[in-house]
Amino acid sequence: MPTTQPSPSRASTIRRGHPHVRLRVGFVLIAMVLSLFAARLVQLQGIDPKAYAEMAAAEGLEEVVLPAERGAILDRFGEPLAESADGLMVVADPALVNTDEEGREVDRAPEVAKLLSSKLDVDYFTLLKRLRTESRFQYVARGVPAAQATKAVARARELGYQGLSTHRDPVRQYPADDVAANLVGFLGTPLADGTPQPLAGFERSFDGLLSGTDGSATFASAAGNKVPLGESTVVEARDGQDLTTTIDRELQWYAQRVLRQTVQQARGDSGVAVVLDSRTGEVLALADHPTFDANAPLESDEADLGSRAVSDVYEPGSVSKVLTLSALIDAGKVTPRTRLTVPGSLARQDRTIGDWFPHDTIRLTLAGVLAKSSNIGTVLASDKFDDGQMRRYLAAFGLGSATGAGVRGESAGILPDPSLWTSQTQDRIAFGQSVSVNALQMTAAVNAIANDGVRIDPSLVLGSATTDSGEQIGTDQATTSQVISSDAARKTALMMERVVDPEAGVAPGAQVPGYRVAGKTGTAQRANSECGCYDGTFTVSFAGFAPADDPRFTVYVVVQNPRNGGGGGSVAGPAFAKITGYALRRYAVPPTGTPASDLPVEW
Repeated sequence: MPTTQPSPSRASTIRRGHPHVRLRVGFVLIAMVLSLFAARLVQLQGIDPKAYAEMAAAEGLEEVVLPAERGAILDRFGEPLAESADGLMVVADPALVNTDEEGREVDRAPEVAKLLSSKLDVDYFTLLKRLRTESRFQYVARGVPAAQATKAVARARELGYQGLSTHRDPVRQYPADDVAANLVGFLGTPLADGTPQPLAGFERSFDGLLSGTDGSATFASAAGNKVPLGESTVVEARDGQDLTTTIDRELQWYAQRVLRQTVQQARGDSGVAVVLDSRTGEVLALADHPTFDANAPLESDEADLGSRAVSDVYEPGSVSKVLTLSALIDAGKVTPRTRLTVPGSLARQDRTIGDWFPHDTIRLTLAGVLAKSSNIGTVLASDKFDDGQMRRYLAAFGLGSATGAGVRGESAGILPDPSLWTSQTQDRIAFGQSVSVNALQMTAAVNAIANDGVRIDPSLVLGSATTDSGEQIGTDQATTSQVISSDAARKTALMMERVVDPEAGVAPGAQVPGYRVAGKTGTAQRANSECGCYDGTFTVSFAGFAPADDPRFTVYVVVQNPRNGGGGGSVAGPAFAKITGYALRRYAVPPTGTPASDLPVEW
């Protein structure tokens, strides 16, 4: 039976509704569109390039910076102390700025500079000079918060000003404000080329590590626009690296608040507080007061922008007695129970030495000399040193040498040269006068007693990092040295416990409830560089560690020139107790549960 074929008209109707037919029609339409693009491409390649090239030659090349993101400065747990947030740079094409809507050349630089200087907090005269150059690219401002930059450019365009644009440019922020600001530092006003100026602290010391390298995009431009198919090169930015510090941001915050309260209540000039991990030498907190907000450094006095804990030197006073007496024990000259007859005053070659408290002749053990903080008893004990022996011990504790922790401007302190060392000098140095230290240096020295007689270089950077001066620092670089024997260190710690005993010592306010504490007070006359004399003001301090029989934290608090009449025990002791107690709780350190030292203090 013959097959019936559909009529041509019926076949056409069927195919138009079929899916394959719709696809074929779509392909035809796409081909038509592509042919239009191809024609335009041929036009650009075969007809327009010469015209665009002529325009580019007339207008020149434009270069836009592709900013590198600055590395963050982090605490030991990765919390930011300094970081980069989204921001914008505002740039100008002076040729377009000074052109009106009809394309005529006019001098609009003064009015544009006035507007932008008020909106972006930049100098009017500097900006005016930039807007009058023949360059096609000038920085107006860098590191501007995005909303502020966008609003300023939008306002300029509303007023009919041309040639302004914005580009990505990270903004430096300090989310913790004043926390560790004296260590972290800050950035200043960018240089003429837009490069940030690291002015202080880690921002400056590790600028090479943090800054990275800006990239750039260069392209031909005409009338302020990129020329299609014109010359174009891109150099990608290389972001900076993060710097991880040993600082515990929360502990640092707490130490700063306690220190501020302590200095203010004592009506002192300034103060510092240092917290070390006794076992590793890592600096968990290094507080200064007064300090500053790193987001607004210019609102503070210049003297407050550095770290007094490493730059300022002072005579440590009686805290240094723990170094003197531990060295004597290590040298086998004395024991904690050595008996000393201590007169009310002691006539020496050039002066009479007295104690801070009046007394007739008293009989103290070596532990009692430390507990009562007797200058006379300490001098009598130090007479047992061999020639040069005491100085060698103090140098081994780190006195007279910078710690090398990585803070710019660190002082090495002053330990008199052997050629200047006399018996009179030794008398004074034995109880902490005529020798100068910085706070971090002294904390590391006391920490050697906490750490079984081993001194560890204090560290502010976890791992290893290279400063801009080429010095490698950090926990990976820290060295250790056995200054005194572990036996001498333990015996000294037992004597230091008697300092905070309310019945035997001078600093019961330094006790931490539930824990054994070893410590030492310090009260020293302050030397005045102008008169070359002691001017009647004092440095008071307290240094110690806890738990005394299994140390985890070594803490040192110093207050300069308290005016409330207090000494190291009453001013710095309670601050030590608060900071140490907080650290012990924060790191969940349990009490050892062992009985405190009961060494005799009298005989």
